Amino acid sequence: MSETLVRIGELAARAAVSTRTIDYYTSLGLLEPAQRSAGNYRLYDPADVDRVQLIQRLEAHGISLEEIATALSAQPVDLGEVLTHIDDDLKNLHAIAEAAPGEVNGLLGVIAARVHSLITVALQLPPNVLML
Repeated sequence: MSETLVRIGELAARAAVSTRTIDYYTSLGLLEPAQRSAGNYRLYDPADVDRVQLIQRLEAHGISLEEIATALSAQPVDLGEVLTHIDDDLKNLHAIAEAAPGEVNGLLGVIAARVHSLITVALQLPPNVLML
C-alpha cells in the first residue's frame, strides 16, 4: 500500500498548492497523513488531492477553515433531509424577496444567489465527504 502513498511535496504539486498549505491544513486537522515512512516522512493518500481542492473551493466561497474542519469531521447526516430544509428556506426567502421593497429585494436576491452558489458547491462534493 505504501507505494501508492505520496509525500507532502508530491501531494502539494498534484493539488497545485504549496507544501506550507499542506502543513497548515494538516495542523488544522483538515488533512491527516495515512502513515509515516521509515524516514518519518508524512505520507498522504493520493485522494487527498481532491480533499485539498475541495477545501480550496469552500474557502473561496467564504467558508472559514474552522467551519470546513468542523464539517469534515461531523457525523454523516441525511442529505435528503438537509436538501428539503434548504429548499423550504429558499422558498421562504423567495416569497419574502417578492414582497420586500426594492433595495431589500435586491439584497435578498444577492443572498439567494449566494445560497444557490453554495448549494451548487455542496452538490459537487464526493459522496464520501461528510456534509454540513
